[in-house]
Amino acid sequence: MNTQQAVATAYPVVCFGEILWDVLPSGAKPGGAPMNVAYHLQKLQLPTAVITRIGNDERGARLLELLRANDTTTAYIQQDAMQPTGVVLATLNEKAEATYDIVRPVAWDFIEWHEDLKKLVSGAAYFVFGSLATRNDASRNTLFRLLEHAQTNVFDINLRPPHFSQAGIEALLQHCQILKINDSELKLVSGWYGHLKTLEDQMALLQDRFKIETLVTTCGSNGALLCSQGIIYRHSGFQVPVKDTVGSGDAFLAALLYQLQQQAPAEQALEFANAFGAFVASCEGAWPVYDVADVIAKMKNGFLEQPHANR
Repeated sequence: MNTQQAVATAYPVVCFGEILWDVLPSGAKPGGAPMNVAYHLQKLQLPTAVITRIGNDERGARLLELLRANDTTTAYIQQDAMQPTGVVLATLNEKAEATYDIVRPVAWDFIEWHEDLKKLVSGAAYFVFGSLATRNDASRNTLFRLLEHAQTNVFDINLRPPHFSQAGIEALLQHCQILKINDSELKLVSGWYGHLKTLEDQMALLQDRFKIETLVTTCGSNGALLCSQGIIYRHSGFQVPVKDTVGSGDAFLAALLYQLQQQAPAEQALEFANAFGAFVASCEGAWPVYDVADVIAKMKNGFLEQPHANR
């Protein structure tokens, strides 16, 4: 077996971008959308590599510790001697929805290109990235080089004002085969090209314009929609008591990719993804400790709780 085949076997998914500490009212929690996705994929026993950068500091060392404890490889996590590990100041509104002050510059703004990253990404089934990692030229340039080598690019859009531009988002949309977006982001992005009323029409507009094979839209209390090959699938979501929504969309994406990797039917994949997103919204922070079997059992019971989680 050659090196590239070995990498493909080891890491079906590679996540690129920010790793950080979400500083919540209750204290600091590990986070960063790509890292959150990796956390849940590892819980689902789908080996995942992360490409990111931390500072040579206590916060960075603690993140490495947590990743290793979750059996996540740290082989592709770079260390920066100048920039600190990322921090986000998160505040929650009365609905437990989070808003973020994303400190800059930090280490993950400076992810460097290395040849071994090309082998890693080209060997994976899915390459997951977001828009936030493009706010600095260094990480942006590395990302665009890697996009050329991936089998399936998964764009988890994660719009965080003021860290994006229309031109930057359009460039990323041109490189993705799977797009995950929430309903408010969908309205904003599709509104650049026309003001369509329904989610279905907004999704079709983006898929047609950017030749996106699969587009999934999360809709908070109304569940999610997935459109693939012109067919739209819907799930109305699960009811849970919401603690905070930090990382719930990332758990949704991880569960969806796990199901797609298993070649599950679209309806099953969407139900599974909604269950994991809802479960994480019922917990504190993006990396709750849990047993996958317990989440599946709750899904089968319909959760039977109260207000819906927003993603």
